[in-house]
Amino acid sequence: MLLCIPHVLSPEQAAQARQHLDGASWINGSATAGHLAARVKNNEQLDPANPVAREIGGMILQALSQNPLFLSAALPLRILPPMFNRYGPGQTYGFHIDGSIRNIPGTPVRIRTDLSCTLFFSEPEEYDGGELQIDDTYGRQSVKLPAGHMVLYPSTSLHQVTPVTRGTRTSAFFWLQSMIREDTERALLYHLDTALQALIADHPEHRSITALTGTYHNLLRHWAEM
Repeated sequence: MLLCIPHVLSPEQAAQARQHLDGASWINGSATAGHLAARVKNNEQLDPANPVAREIGGMILQALSQNPLFLSAALPLRILPPMFNRYGPGQTYGFHIDGSIRNIPGTPVRIRTDLSCTLFFSEPEEYDGGELQIDDTYGRQSVKLPAGHMVLYPSTSLHQVTPVTRGTRTSAFFWLQSMIREDTERALLYHLDTALQALIADHPEHRSITALTGTYHNLLRHWAEM
């Protein structure tokens, strides 16, 4: 399931973060790529130990911990600290699939990458090209969102960032392990939760609410891995 999540960061938060990112020291992005990915990766990244990366990454995680849409869709178990990249004219990241296992920096903990996240810090009109293209069940999807908005998609997806031809594309990217391994099961729970919340809002006294809530939690209990 591919899902765009609006307003993860407020316009003020996104603008302030962008100002700090623009003033940070960037390194060649291929330094953090695997052998195969390095062949198609041409961008810049922040060192994960950079104080700017840590500060803005913490702000993103705090915002996501209070975002009902993200929590419902992702059902996160563990989240890697956000990383940051940018693309200038001529830079791109060709088609690839994200690595399946990643270490949480500074810890012995490893996570399975179930979901990939990209949060945009550049407005769409600031740059040409730079679309995040994702192959999913319904074909190739092209994503280019306003600053502060985020896209969530399965890490099993083939995807690329098309070449930037004007301006600069700056974003955060990170991965998470969900309590629900399978994307189809995660999508079913998300759609059931969405329908249930709509029913509660429209008919708060409806007698089916208790039964449907119980069904949601029993499915979650059945499928969840902790």
